[in-house]
Amino acid sequence: MKTAPALASALALSAATVLTAAAPASSIPSGADPLERFRRQPLAWSTCQEPQLAAAGAECAALTVPLDYREPRGRTLSLAVSRIRSADPAGRRGILQTNPGGPGERGLDLPVALRERLAPGTAAAYDIIGMDPRGVGASGGLNCGLTRGTWLRSTGSTGTGFEQAWRLAKADADACWTKYPDLLPHLTTRNTARDVDVLRAALGEQRTSFFGQSYGALLGAVYAQLFPQRVDRLVLDSALDPARYGVGAFQDMAGANERALDDFAAWAAPQDAVHHLGATPAAVRATVEALARRAEAAPIAVDGFHLDGALLPVLLAVCQSDDRDNATYAEVLRQLLDAADGKPVQAGPALHQLLTMLLTPDPEAGAGLSSTIGILCDDVAMPRSAAWYRAAIERSRPTQPLFGPVYNAPTPCASWRTTPQEPPVEVRNAVPALQLHATGDTHAPYQGALALHSRLPGSRLLTVPGRVHTLYLNAYNPCADSAVDTYLSTGALPASDTVC
Repeated sequence: MKTAPALASALALSAATVLTAAAPASSIPSGADPLERFRRQPLAWSTCQEPQLAAAGAECAALTVPLDYREPRGRTLSLAVSRIRSADPAGRRGILQTNPGGPGERGLDLPVALRERLAPGTAAAYDIIGMDPRGVGASGGLNCGLTRGTWLRSTGSTGTGFEQAWRLAKADADACWTKYPDLLPHLTTRNTARDVDVLRAALGEQRTSFFGQSYGALLGAVYAQLFPQRVDRLVLDSALDPARYGVGAFQDMAGANERALDDFAAWAAPQDAVHHLGATPAAVRATVEALARRAEAAPIAVDGFHLDGALLPVLLAVCQSDDRDNATYAEVLRQLLDAADGKPVQAGPALHQLLTMLLTPDPEAGAGLSSTIGILCDDVAMPRSAAWYRAAIERSRPTQPLFGPVYNAPTPCASWRTTPQEPPVEVRNAVPALQLHATGDTHAPYQGALALHSRLPGSRLLTVPGRVHTLYLNAYNPCADSAVDTYLSTGALPASDTVC
């Protein structure tokens, strides 16, 4: 069972190791474009220190970029980048830059996974490039001292639950601002897109291809908007809707997760003799909702953990993000139901992993959460009023009883100390792109894919029926796999939008 990106851990280094002072004024000729020194910088490639990258023959280097692109003569950041060279220099097409999602996920080792998935001839056509984005991992990754891997939590049905969620979200925001007041305002998607272009230029390329999934696909769409003439081939796998990015995206996830539960219930009902969750879809849903109420009334004890009503819905959301995990999801529910009944339960591997991830303090997971907070809250302003979130939660309850109180709850962005320095990028262009999306995606709901597609008239949308987030690296659908390889190999998009 794959964990949700919001819960993924990331190794972070202190930002103090990558922030440098302003360049001496004498090093920048008067009247020169101050970004040229970044675009023309030599990259000192060497064997990567990460074992997985080194084993794959990857090279690593440090890319210097402005901390603030509005003041390119000011302080700089050092970003960790990686490269797996083309295996066919004579047939090499160019570079393929990548981003795995998040925001806040490390991308340095993504070229290894992507090369393994691409058809050999397709992979050989590119130098595949990875990067830990600014504020992530070895690129000034935040580590605010958080020990939780998620800010997601249900506010439940009581005022006490809301007050606790508000307090924890504010504490996360305050912890990051206390430690990183100079760095935080600059960790934006717009600036990361600018970093992508500086890296393109430093690699000596006129154009770049790009593969991004989830938030990484949003980054790819933003890059295409800012630098349309620099795009070669663009793959957007399970993109977030740029117009809903922020609180709107969270609210969309609530409905998507309720639909996912209904989809799971339709699968589980015929399996009642095996899992005993209910003989009809309505009965299965009633079983799950009752379990959530029981966890709120008294935490469920299993394997030495105590799972309460704040985190049980988060666990459910992780379980139902991929329909190939339906049987495992059913086993998790059965174990939790038995534990709630006081029966002796030995948690299976999936449940044990989920409980460990949600309930065990983990500094590495907290570092990943720190990066996510920094980027998201710098990108887009969110409501600051507790009353706004209370009202949103109450509006959601009739149709979203389990997940409305999770995805309408306050995030650290509600207590952020500044507003974004620049507005979000409005994506609307005709750059050709291959857009992939599953109809049941719980992290980037399908209606957002349709909205993005309408603003990218040069794109082709490949729709996959199913419940999964990110298709290509998850090896979910051979038809989708083939379309990606064909496009990156030949540049040929499907003749029209396609359903696989």
